[in-house]
Amino acid sequence: MKTYNFNYIVLVLALGLSFQGVAQQVIKPSDAISLALEHNYGIKIANNNVEIAANNKDILNSGFLPTLTGNAGATYNRDNISAEFTNGESTTLNGATSSRYNAGLSLNYTLFDGFGRRYDYKRLKEEYNLTALQARATIENTITQLLTVYYDVARRSENLKSLEETLKISKDRLTRAEYQFEYGQNTKLDVLNAEVDINNDSINSINIEQSLINAKRNLNFVTGNTIDNEFVVDTTVAFLIQLNKDELLDKLYINNVTLIQNEKNIAINEFTLKANKSGYLPTIGLTGAYGWNENNNNAAAFVAVSSNTGLSGGLNLTWNLFDGGGTITRVKNAQINLENQKLEKDQLKLDVTRNFNNAWDDYQNKLRIFDVQKSNIKTAKNNFLRTKEKFKLGQATSIEFRQAQLNLLSAELNKNQAKYDAKLAEVLVLQISGELLNVEF
Repeated sequence: MKTYNFNYIVLVLALGLSFQGVAQQVIKPSDAISLALEHNYGIKIANNNVEIAANNKDILNSGFLPTLTGNAGATYNRDNISAEFTNGESTTLNGATSSRYNAGLSLNYTLFDGFGRRYDYKRLKEEYNLTALQARATIENTITQLLTVYYDVARRSENLKSLEETLKISKDRLTRAEYQFEYGQNTKLDVLNAEVDINNDSINSINIEQSLINAKRNLNFVTGNTIDNEFVVDTTVAFLIQLNKDELLDKLYINNVTLIQNEKNIAINEFTLKANKSGYLPTIGLTGAYGWNENNNNAAAFVAVSSNTGLSGGLNLTWNLFDGGGTITRVKNAQINLENQKLEKDQLKLDVTRNFNNAWDDYQNKLRIFDVQKSNIKTAKNNFLRTKEKFKLGQATSIEFRQAQLNLLSAELNKNQAKYDAKLAEVLVLQISGELLNVEF
């Protein structure tokens, strides 16, 4: 009766878990990537920075457009006046009022500034391109982080299944040990050992289940906390076996985002150098103004009311012949910065090439380890099945059975680890070569 109740409880729990599994949402890698691209906060911030850079490179921020300023004013006076005229007459005015009004428009336009704004405008365009590349780097890093977390969830999910299967085997062993003890075929020690193993397997299952919950939270965090329901991930892993090292290496020098960013920094420094050299040349500007003035004078003035309107224009030239050496210093520093960027380009190329070769070799090595682990698990399964049959026939001890069981579990966990290690190594190869965004997962 005791065994029947235990099996009934296990059956009910299994059915409950199966129904729960049916209701769970399945998130594929492509689904998670789409959610992250739309909702990840780091990507949103990077996209906003691109918008700022787009505003900065607009014609409105180029300095090529004129400035137009409007001004207006009014003045009111109330005075006490004593005046003597040349003919000997005099007058006294108390509370004499007068007022003045003016309005005008002034226009300023730089016709030539030594090509400074021209190169500044080109620099702003390159800074926009650099910001777009920085956003792309953020996206690539986020996707790499996402896939790392995603495959961690997948690995822990498979590990949980293996541990649950191990626990199921241990429970079957306890049931058998209890039957054998009731019929005098073994001792109470065998039952106690089986119970200890069940407890250990239960603890392991509880721990991996909690770590799986935490890993799912991490995945949901990277996607912007957009997965509302309970979900599972796809544990199917397909490797891109058609990858060619030489082809990827060629694409690396064209598509690697770090190298491209360095090229944009070189272009920015070239334009900065040219813009600083514009300080050696004069500035020619055009000015224009339109004004209106009206004066309402007090009684002591010769003219009671006067008004005038006028239009004026002019051309001015400014040439800073010597500014204390500021322009010379800026040009020298810009030349040094440009040289540093070119040196950094050579260093980055060596660094990226080394990283790619290391990542490629690591990827190939992990694929080989995965193949070995797949072969190893076949051996472990075969050994466990043989030991299980011997255990049923009384030809193997419970210790030998437990060891075979643990060997199988270890082989399954190692295979899972090797599979996802190989996939993440592949992701790193794609990221370094600049192909990560061109591959569907």
